[in-house]
Amino acid sequence: MEIQVDDKDLKSAGAELLPEGRSGLRIRGWEIESRKRSILKSSDVEEWELKLKTSHLPEMVFGESGLTLKHLESGVKIYFNAMDALVGWKQEALPPVEVPAAAKWKFRSKPFKEIILDYDYTFTTPYSGSETIEATAEQGMRETSDGSCSVQWEDCEEKIDVVALASKEPILFYDEIILYEDELADNGVSLLTVKVRVMPSSWFLLLRFWLRVDGVLMRLRDTRMHCVFGESMNPTILRECCWREATFRALSAKGLPDTAVYSDPNIISQKLPVVLHRTQKLVFFR
Repeated sequence: MEIQVDDKDLKSAGAELLPEGRSGLRIRGWEIESRKRSILKSSDVEEWELKLKTSHLPEMVFGESGLTLKHLESGVKIYFNAMDALVGWKQEALPPVEVPAAAKWKFRSKPFKEIILDYDYTFTTPYSGSETIEATAEQGMRETSDGSCSVQWEDCEEKIDVVALASKEPILFYDEIILYEDELADNGVSLLTVKVRVMPSSWFLLLRFWLRVDGVLMRLRDTRMHCVFGESMNPTILRECCWREATFRALSAKGLPDTAVYSDPNIISQKLPVVLHRTQKLVFFR
């Protein structure tokens, strides 16, 4: 969706857009930036395959696209990219989804060779974002991403305030970034996207992995994050992960029609049973 930002709203919220050539804004001690780039070139694909130790990648990988949210005072940076998501896919290594049209799906052609589908060709990932702490001028801290430098996610009872998110606040910044996509040889879709919206009081994002293998399976893995702006040096960030999935057969048994609604995750999501749900808070250790 297209968001027209009013300069008065930005000024009233104490926000400013990033310099020309960059997409995003600074607000209440946060710098939020999105990047949209073209898909990987063939030379880059080879490099990624080497790094991931695989000969398989989604049809479209937007390797330079991503979203970064950095809290300038604490140095905390939360970010989203295709490489980390595909690392998660490789580590989870789900078995390939069995499809009725096995004969059609048995091989997937590449120049001069055929690849047997004995891997998770849906590119399902457990990825829920990346975080690190970067050095700030005051702290002189080293950047680290191994969790030892004072931030980690812990389970909590708090919930994301959906009522507050539904309020009529102006949207100061919005973007949707595709990280990777595959049409499963015209037999469905595998899609990983991240959306962000920034309001005067908070930011909110949705990382979504959506899978539809036509006639077989639907899988939805959502990660939502919410941060209410405050005065504390350490921001309060909640993360909610919800995984849902069901076979077409199971949905049909419940009386749900096999119609075009299955192509829209927003419509079908509440019909899919929950297989995992957890809420976490980013905790700081100094």
